Amino acid sequence: MQFSENWLRTLVNPKLTSDELSHLLTMAGLEVEEIDPVAPPFSSVVVAEVREVARHPDADRLNVCQVDAGTGTLLNIVCGAPNVRAGMKVPCALAGAKLPPGEDGKPFEIKVGKLRGVESRGMLCSGRELGLGDDHEGILELPADAPIGQDIRQYLDLDDQIYVIKLTPNKADCLSLLGMAREVSAITGATLCPTQWSAPAASIDEKRKVTVENKELCGRFAGRII
Repeated sequence: MQFSENWLRTLVNPKLTSDELSHLLTMAGLEVEEIDPVAPPFSSVVVAEVREVARHPDADRLNVCQVDAGTGTLLNIVCGAPNVRAGMKVPCALAGAKLPPGEDGKPFEIKVGKLRGVESRGMLCSGRELGLGDDHEGILELPADAPIGQDIRQYLDLDDQIYVIKLTPNKADCLSLLGMAREVSAITGATLCPTQWSAPAASIDEKRKVTVENKELCGRFAGRII
């Protein structure tokens, strides 16, 4: 079972550190095998909007972008990503930002420099450059309503950890986040605050017949056509 610590704490939030919670779960029989950060450390990366895109005067595969990163002035940034376009929201590493280490193991620092004679005052980032995945074919595109200037770690909730729990066969109830929250509430005495939701209205009336052949093994079957 894997789950986000931040997500778990929206359902039950004991006054324990991550390490204390991990130890308590293990002692209760829910062995915590790993606690992994959602993202590696990096700084000074914010939500930005690409306002203009023009071809680099001296490089066919580069573009010169005017980028609004919430600094009060548009930043001139040279970018080689094939998917860059005006109007898209992207992660922008500002000058002075430190990105996750590359192959040499050293953090990658963003500096003001020139690419083929054109000044570049930052970098538009792919998912791999932020340590968020292997995709580096283009810039990571953010939702259109992403707030310009907000720290990307805050916007994507990256200051979080993933717990990996080794469950025994008798603890199938903990194969869900709500099940884990109930367990943590029982172990710690913290109040359980389950998420409230309302059922969406059905938009189709199509149905499928289901036959339960062994009601002892399957006490209830529920499904929905989407």
